[in-house]
Amino acid sequence: MAAPAPTDFQKDRCMDAPAISRDPLSHADLNLIDRYWRAANYLSVGQIYLLDNPLLREPLQPRHIKPRLLGHWGTTPGLNFIYAHLNRMIRARDLSMIYICGPGHGGPGMVANTYLEGAYSEIYPEIGQNFDGLKKLFRQFSFPGGVPSHASPETPGSIHEGGELGYAVAHAYGSALDNPDLIVACVVGDGEAETGPLATAWHSNKFLDPVRDGAVLPILHLNGYKIANPTLLARIDKEELRSLFVGYGYDPIFVEGDDPKLMHQLMAAAMDGAFDKIHEIQTAARAAGIAARRPRWPMLVLRSPKGWTGPKEVDGKKVEGFWRSHQVPIANPRGNPEHLRLLDEWMKSYEPQALFDESGALLPEIKALAPSGERRMGANPHANGGLLKRDLKLPDYRAYAVSAPQPGGAVAEATRVMGAYLRDVMHLNADAKNFRIMGPDETASNRLDAVFDETDRVWMEEIEPFDVHLSRNGRVMEVLSEHLCQGWLEGYLLTGRHGLFSCYEAFIHIVDSMFNQHAKWLKVSRHLPWRAPVASLNYLLTSHVWRQDHNGFSHQDPGFIDLVSNKKADIIRVYLPPDANTLLWITDHCLRTYDRINVIVAGKQPAPQWLNIAEAANHCAAGVGIWAFAGNETDGEEPDVVMACAGDVPTLETLAAVALLRDSLPDLKVRVVNVVDLMTLQPAEQHPHGLSDGAFDALFTRDKPVIFAYHGYPYLIHRLTYKRANHHNIHVHGFQEEGATTTPFDMVVINALDRYHLAIDAIERASSRSDAAIETIRRFEANLKEHRRYICEHGEDMPDICEWKWSCASA
Repeated sequence: MAAPAPTDFQKDRCMDAPAISRDPLSHADLNLIDRYWRAANYLSVGQIYLLDNPLLREPLQPRHIKPRLLGHWGTTPGLNFIYAHLNRMIRARDLSMIYICGPGHGGPGMVANTYLEGAYSEIYPEIGQNFDGLKKLFRQFSFPGGVPSHASPETPGSIHEGGELGYAVAHAYGSALDNPDLIVACVVGDGEAETGPLATAWHSNKFLDPVRDGAVLPILHLNGYKIANPTLLARIDKEELRSLFVGYGYDPIFVEGDDPKLMHQLMAAAMDGAFDKIHEIQTAARAAGIAARRPRWPMLVLRSPKGWTGPKEVDGKKVEGFWRSHQVPIANPRGNPEHLRLLDEWMKSYEPQALFDESGALLPEIKALAPSGERRMGANPHANGGLLKRDLKLPDYRAYAVSAPQPGGAVAEATRVMGAYLRDVMHLNADAKNFRIMGPDETASNRLDAVFDETDRVWMEEIEPFDVHLSRNGRVMEVLSEHLCQGWLEGYLLTGRHGLFSCYEAFIHIVDSMFNQHAKWLKVSRHLPWRAPVASLNYLLTSHVWRQDHNGFSHQDPGFIDLVSNKKADIIRVYLPPDANTLLWITDHCLRTYDRINVIVAGKQPAPQWLNIAEAANHCAAGVGIWAFAGNETDGEEPDVVMACAGDVPTLETLAAVALLRDSLPDLKVRVVNVVDLMTLQPAEQHPHGLSDGAFDALFTRDKPVIFAYHGYPYLIHRLTYKRANHHNIHVHGFQEEGATTTPFDMVVINALDRYHLAIDAIERASSRSDAAIETIRRFEANLKEHRRYICEHGEDMPDICEWKWSCASA
C-alpha cells in the first residue's frame, strides 16, 4: 500500500509526512493498536468525568458525573499514543523500558495505561479488571481519598511526578546511567520544553556512555499549546526546530499529523528507526569496548493536536487543537444538557463495547498487546528502584581519622579528609557501579579531589593530551548546572543506586524547588508499602557562607537549611560537623540511610580539630553534647551561661570566646554545648532525633542565658526551640545578611558572630556588671575597633586572630 498523503493538519504547518517505504503495521495490527489507544483514551476521559456508569451501559445522567471536574485532557491522548507504540517495541524486541512522563498533567494516561496492562490491579487489587474495578478507577481520580492528577508516587511505573515542569530529561538520563540494559522513554511536553532546567538537560546526551549506560529516547510532544498560549517550539519553523536538536547532538525523527491510521504507521516506522539506531550504537560501542566518539542518539518529535480525538468545538468555540482542551474540555455536563450530550457523544466515539467484555475486562486480543511480567512499564523494577538497591560497601571511616591528641591540637581540611574516604567508597563499589558523585565543576575546589585517584570525570567529547581526570568511564559527573546535577542524581537514586551531590552552599538554592519535589515524593512513597526504600539524597554543602569572604556577598547565603527544615521530620536531616572526624562519621552514616534527604554543611579550609575519632563517633551518635574540656562549670552545679554552637566556624568562634571569658573573668562559670545534628533541638514528638524536654533542659538549663552561635539565619534556632522552657533565654548569633568582599574574620564580625561579640553578650547577660566585667567589655570593643583599622590597612586579619589556638593555657 502506498504511503498516505499528508493531511490538512500537516499542510497547514508546511510539515511533510516522512516517507515510509512499507507499512510497519499490518491491517490487523493497526486495528489492534488503535483499539488499545482508544481504550486508554476512554479510561482517561472516564477518570476525569465519571462517578458511575463506567461503560455507558445506561443513558448518561448528571448523577453519573463528578461534582468537581479535575484533571487534564489536552496532553493525555498523545501520551497514550506513545505508550501504546512503546508497548509494541517492548514486545517485539524484548526490551526493559520505563516511561517518564514530563507533561505536568498526564496522570489520567499513566493510570489508564498501567491499568490496561494489569500492573495497577496487581498493586491495588481493589481496582480489579472488571466493571466494579473500572468504577473505582474512575471515582478515585482527583477525588477526596483517591489519587492525584499527576503521575505521582501512587502511580505504578512512575519515578517522575511532573507536577512541576523541567526535570524529565535529567531524571531520564540519571536513570540510564550504569543501567546498560535499560531504555528510558522520556516524553517532554512542549510547555515543559520552555523551562530552563529542561533546556539545559538536553545536553545530558554528552554524558551517556553507550558501553556501560542504558539509552534514553527523548520524545518531544508538540501539541502546540500551554494553558492559554501557544508554545515556542511548536510555532518555530520546522528546519529551525530540527537544527536546534541537531545542534544539541540528536538525530531527530519527526512524526506529524492528526489522522490516526496514518499516524500509527508513521509512529511505528519512527519507533523502528529509533530503536534500530539505539541498537546499532550500543552494539558497535560494546563490541569495541569503548565509544570511539560521542554518538548522535535518536529522538522523536511527535506533533499532534492538543486534545486529540476530543470534542472539536464546545459552545461554538474551538477546543481540539487549541488551548481550551488543556484541562476539562466540556466544563459543565452535570448542569448543562448540551454539555452532557457532548460528553456522551465523545466517550461513545471510542466504542467501549468493542474494547471491554461483558464483565468490564479489556478484550483478550487487545490486552495481548501489552508486555507481560516485569517487561510492562508499570511493573519494571527500575521504576521501583528500591527493589534493586544494594547496600554500598563502605570502608571503615575510622581508618581516615585525623589524629587529635588534644582539642585543637591538629589542623585539617575536613572535606579533604572526606575525599579520601569517598575515594575508597568508589573503589569498593567499582564493580557494582552503583555510586556516583555529582557537582557543578567543584569536586576539586571542594577538596574532594582524592576521588580522582580512583576515577575520573565523565567526558564523552574530545579529550586533549593536556586534560586531566577526564575519561569515558569516569564516575564523577560535573556540569555547571545545579539543576542537572540534582536531576541526574534523583534519577540515579530512584532507580536503585547511591550518590552524593557536592555544591557551594550559596548556590544550592538554585535547586530549592527540585529539593521540594523530591521531599514530597519521598514523603508520599514512604507510606506506600509496595514502594521499596531508595537510597538517601545526600548533599554536601561546602565553600560555605563564612569562608566566602574572597568572593563577596553574592556567594554568602546559608538559607538552604531553612528550606530543608520546613519538610516532614521523617524525611530530612541536617548535620553541622565541627571538624573532620565528625564529618567522617556523618558521611558514613548518611551513605547507609534510605528514604531521607541528608544535608551536610562542612568547611573545606584548614581548621582546628576538636575531637578524636572515638569522641567524634559518640558525639555524632548523640547529635548534641556538652564539651567538658571547654567549659569551667563546677560538677553538680549549673553554669552561669551556656555557650552553644552549631557549625565549624561558629564552634571556633565560640571556643575562642570561651577562652577570652575564662582568661578575663575566671569566676564566670561557662558550659559549652555543641550541636552537630540540628534536628535534636526539636522536641522528641516533632522529630525522631529530637531531645526530650528533660534532656534538653539538662544541656541548656531551664533558666540560664544561652548564647548560641549558629551557622545560618538565627530565626531557625528560635523556631526549633520555641516550645522549650528556656526559649526566652536563648540568644542566637548567626548570619544577619551582612556580607562583603573582606577577610574571613571580618565576615563573622559584621554579623556579630565573632568571639568578641559572643563574649560581650555572655558577660552582659550572665554577669553582675562588676568593674572587671565592664572593663572586659570595653577591652573587647576596643579589639573590634582595632580589627577594623588593621584589615583596612593591611588587607588581612590580625596575627592574634590568624594564629589563635585552643589550649589549656588559653582557657
